[in-house]
Formats: sequence, C-alpha cells, structure tokens
Amino acid sequence: MLGIFYITHSAVLIEDVPVMNHSIYQDGNPERIYALYNKVGYNCFIAAAIYIVFAVFSCCQLRLNKQKAYLVH
Repeated sequence: MLGIFYITHSAVLIEDVPVMNHSIYQDGNPERIYALYNKVGYNCFIAAAIYIVFAVFSCCQLRLNKQKAYLVH
C-alpha cells in the first residue's frame, strides 16, 4: 500500500521522502520531488516482493517438514 501511495505522490508522505537539501523545495519544479517519491515507491515494492518470496519459501519449508514428520511417525 505504501508503494502505491508513494507512486501517486501522496502529500502526507512528504516527511518520509529522503531530501538531502532544502533547495529542492524552493525551485518550484515538482519533478525532482516526484522522482524521489517514485524511487521510494519502487523500494517499497521491492521490499514487498522480498517479503512475499520469503513467505512462500517459509510455507514450502513448513509443508515439507510436516510431511517428513508424518512419514516418520
């Protein structure tokens, strides 16, 4: 959800956009801020994909261990 909000340039999340200098706010060109929003949004999507990969891996391992435990008993 955060990735979607960053990609749509939600004004509420401006505090969490990593701005190195404050001159980026003063030039009047929003494209630099939008590029930062997009970068953070893509990072959120990458983190979500990594979580999904680990969740799928964990479920596979859990299922495999349950099968082994069933075969042993």
